Amino acid sequence: MGNVSKNAYAITCLCPIQKGHIGGTAYSDEVRRRLQDWGLNEMSPMAKVPQTYLCRYFVLDDVYYESLPGTDFGGTWYDFLSIFSDRFRRAALPEEDHLQSKYLVWCCNIHGDPDTYLREMWSAISDDIRHLWGFCYGFEHVSDADSFIAYIKKCQLKAALFFVGSNDEPLPEQLKGLYLKQEFSRFVTEHQGLPAAELQQAYQAFIQRVAPTNLQEPTWLPGQSTVNKQS
Repeated sequence: MGNVSKNAYAITCLCPIQKGHIGGTAYSDEVRRRLQDWGLNEMSPMAKVPQTYLCRYFVLDDVYYESLPGTDFGGTWYDFLSIFSDRFRRAALPEEDHLQSKYLVWCCNIHGDPDTYLREMWSAISDDIRHLWGFCYGFEHVSDADSFIAYIKKCQLKAALFFVGSNDEPLPEQLKGLYLKQEFSRFVTEHQGLPAAELQQAYQAFIQRVAPTNLQEPTWLPGQSTVNKQS
């Protein structure tokens, strides 16, 4: 399975952020700020990238331990001995590993092969890519689609989890399906109790308006997260 599930592919990459500051702000915080300025849903640059099922960006500052070890025999024994010396309490704590860098993390489920996707991503939003990744180690060598693909592959990790909302079809077909579901639900609600002849006439007008075989328009917008309230 790995990164591939039928026609879907999972990209997970951790790109180390350089240590440094810009205008008194740490590079990692600047990357986080730039992410926050990207916009949401339809306004996100990723809405312009073809065949994006789902994606998420965040800055990973470090790995954290949220609790003490479980109630295994060793932990319980050290807890008992801690009444005699704090050294035993400290011995019960887990060994902590910390990251040497902070990371820009990108997780993305796509339709198709990653090389084609990354090439189209560079073509669609190369300025946004440069602006976001500019403080990452090694990104200074990225100047075109080929070098961007090579860079992402160097930072890529093996993935095994996929966005279950995908039906494995190309994105335009899925967007059209979401649109038809929305519009048909509205049609059913608005035409309850009509005589058969009127209902048939309204349905024919509905089919003409939504154009089920036209994947280009009308359709659900990439990145759209709320129902369009306009007919």
